[in-house]
Amino acid sequence: MTSERGEDSSDGDKRQRFETLALQHLDAAYNLARWLVRNDDDANDIVQDAFLRAFRAFGGFRGDNARPWLLAIVRNTAFTWLGKNRPPNVQVPYEEDIHGDARAENGPEPETPERHAMRTQDRRAINDALARLPIELREAVVLRELEDLSYREIAAVQAIPIGTVMSRLSRGRQLLGRYLRQENVGGADALQ
Repeated sequence: MTSERGEDSSDGDKRQRFETLALQHLDAAYNLARWLVRNDDDANDIVQDAFLRAFRAFGGFRGDNARPWLLAIVRNTAFTWLGKNRPPNVQVPYEEDIHGDARAENGPEPETPERHAMRTQDRRAINDALARLPIELREAVVLRELEDLSYREIAAVQAIPIGTVMSRLSRGRQLLGRYLRQENVGGADALQ
């Protein structure tokens, strides 16, 4: 049977299932791409290309958790792009306000201008420290700490053993702590 749009009903079902499973992970896909290539416009292009690739390969997807599968496609697309277009080191700060992280604003104390300035300065220092990490460590830390993926999911995304994930997270956290201590950012010792 063919729909009004000229597509087979099975194609429509595929598109609807893809949208249901994959589109909810669009922010995570963009966040990963942006941390890997460190440029908003390039990250948008990578995510668009990755979602197109994911849709084309969706017939082979088995399971209910599309997030690790989709992030692996985003990762591979980003690394392919990096291989062709190695950009200069462009620093792109992670803005929690843009990406829906309201945890810092739900604190019990009211936000004073001084507290806001300190929080903004700390956020910049954390973003700068995270951007300084080698890409394989940065990717693991972003997937775990910002995207809240399990070790098993990170291993699937990066196509590496769980032990390697644990090692990369440990080294990434240690380096992040060292960079933050150099900047005298509060809480840096908690990363040890």
